Amino acid sequence: MKRRDFIHNTLAGSAFVGLGGLGFTSCSNNSKKHITILHTNDVHSHIDPFPEDHGKNPNQGGVARRAALIETVRRENPNTLLFDAGDIFQGTPYFNFYGGELEFKLMSMLRYDAATIGNHDFDNGIDGLYAQLPNAKFDLLSANYDFKNTVMDTHVKPYKVFVRDGVKIGVFGLGIALSGLVDKRMYKETVYLNPIEIAQDISNTLKNEENCEIVICLSHLGFDYDHKQKPSDVLLAKNTENIDLIIGGHTHTFMEKPEIIINRKGKKVLINQVGCYGIYVGRIDFYLDNQDITSDGITISV
Repeated sequence: MKRRDFIHNTLAGSAFVGLGGLGFTSCSNNSKKHITILHTNDVHSHIDPFPEDHGKNPNQGGVARRAALIETVRRENPNTLLFDAGDIFQGTPYFNFYGGELEFKLMSMLRYDAATIGNHDFDNGIDGLYAQLPNAKFDLLSANYDFKNTVMDTHVKPYKVFVRDGVKIGVFGLGIALSGLVDKRMYKETVYLNPIEIAQDISNTLKNEENCEIVICLSHLGFDYDHKQKPSDVLLAKNTENIDLIIGGHTHTFMEKPEIIINRKGKKVLINQVGCYGIYVGRIDFYLDNQDITSDGITISV
């Protein structure tokens, strides 16, 4: 994407929202700290752009275009982090042939900082996922999958703290219940823990013990469901505290801008999800000064 087109789309699509229960605030270039979050979800092994004659997504997506966009943003703001919310694998012959090797290698070349694990990331079995770990030069984060009796034990972290421009950003991952979605033989002794309870504990640790100024959840729970008791990003936001941003996946929900949900302490939480297949990249900009944190968000076509 050309720089002028990127700037035009950003200005046209940005929605400024206050975090932490704060009011709406104008974000100016005089802000002391500026942290940019880029994110994808449910890429499903889509390496190439869709063909020009594709009925729904002609000539869209592709790793090369995503890489160009990411580098453009990094040049604008070196304090940029790049995340994925799961279902990296499954969907094209690249996965069938390479078993996830190409996906992890390309994500490493794009310098992803972390990703969580989706249900389709078990499609080559937990042993297949483990076999590809040497190709992932980024962290896999999952706080509610207990891998202690599997080959993945010690290879997945519940959370990680990043520091950019002196700002501590705590990031943790959550996965959907695998039973009923994935053959038991694929995930073996992986234990699913209640994501709402785990998220409350982890976000409290990140905010109050790790002293993170921004707390982000990489969620593969799904945005929302008709069955309101089924764990989702909306339910997560409403029933926890200390989370500032939920980067979602699983339901392939396309959002032009983040949705604001009020948490159980009356503070605002952003939820964003950018469809699927690498067609879009989400962008969230956080601006921090001594008084408050503000943000704006947009989904960018690749």
